[in-house]
Formats: sequence, structure tokens, C-alpha cells
Amino acid sequence: MVAIAFYSITGQTKKFVLKTGLEAHEITDDFPKHEMKGEYILITPSYQDFMMDSLVDFLNYKDNKKKLVGIIGCGNRNFNDLFAQTAKKLSVTLDVPILYLLEFSGTNTDVKNVRNIVNELSEGENTEEVEKPKEMDGKISFLSDYR
Repeated sequence: MVAIAFYSITGQTKKFVLKTGLEAHEITDDFPKHEMKGEYILITPSYQDFMMDSLVDFLNYKDNKKKLVGIIGCGNRNFNDLFAQTAKKLSVTLDVPILYLLEFSGTNTDVKNVRNIVNELSEGENTEEVEKPKEMDGKISFLSDYR
């Protein structure tokens, strides 16, 4: 099974992960350095870079960057280009695909779709073959620094 790691500041991301019922590793500020044993998906909230130090520490620990196969971004669509900004920046920086985007702690449909993505990847599908959200069909709106 493809693993999941997530970081949550306000609790919205954690709430979503709990709703999926999938086993996941929570990246915490107290213990950000955790080695993922195999391939994993990162679920991340959207905050300014200076608030994401623990997430950066986690990614830089051992081979965690190499084992990352995809990103799921959470955020608030009212922030337009800033929606899921952390996922977008990580995707560009690490050359890892965004697999899904959701708002706040997600809907029942989001839970179902993320479970499907995890199952497809666990069954050997690659990240290009998994069904991505309709937003992924066109251009994702990035911050001007990442265009």
C-alpha cells in the first residue's frame, strides 16, 4: 500500500486524513524527522513558506524526497492563486505531480476520490494513470514566481 504523510497546522488537513480512514504518518513540529519506508503521498495544507519549516525538515530527511510520488493539496478557494499554494510550490520544486486538490477538510466526494487514488497507486498504477480532479486537466494557477 502506498503510504500517506501529512502536515496539519489548523487541524483541517488532519480532519480530512482521519475521514479517509487510511493509515497515515503525521508530520509534527516536535518530531519532523521521520523516514518513510517506501513510496508515499504527501497531503499538505496551504500556508506561507515560513510556517512550513517542519514539512521542509521532513522532506529533507534521509530519502523522503526521493520516495514522494505525489502531492494532495488542501486550501481555501477564496484565496484564488494562493489556493493549495504549498502543493503547487512543492510540485514544481520537486517535480512531483499534484494528484488532487481539496478545500478545507474535504467533502465525502473528496474522501472517495483520494481513497481511489491511493488504491490505484497501491495496485501498481503510475501517477499519470490515476484519475485526477477536473482542475488538473487545464492549467493550474500558480503564483507568478512559479510560472
